[in-house]
Amino acid sequence: MVMNESTENYLETILILSHRLGNVRSVDIANEMNFKKPSVSVAMKNLRENGYITVDVNGHIHLTDAGLEVAETIYERHTTLANWLTMLGVDPRVAVQDACKIEHDISAESFAALKRHISAGGARSDSR
Repeated sequence: MVMNESTENYLETILILSHRLGNVRSVDIANEMNFKKPSVSVAMKNLRENGYITVDVNGHIHLTDAGLEVAETIYERHTTLANWLTMLGVDPRVAVQDACKIEHDISAESFAALKRHISAGGARSDSR
């Protein structure tokens, strides 16, 4: 399966909902993402067939190790980018929206450099 923005968003949403709700079902994902249940069902089938999730007999969705790795990577990018943009003075709502766009396209190398810069205190907008 080609990893695309949609796949990453589904996996990140499952991770977030699993922390919030414990057990995640397709309807929870549909509600969270404002998607219709049939669209989510198709996506879950693809994620299951490609080894990113499992679905138990009660319909609860669980991330596999591979799915968890992708979800955690995207979630870390999202939170780091949103926090960084907010520290730079961007409105938090705008920062979250922009982080959603950037998190899928930034390279691992650029993200690692950004994290190093932030942890070194280089993100402070009042440093001069």
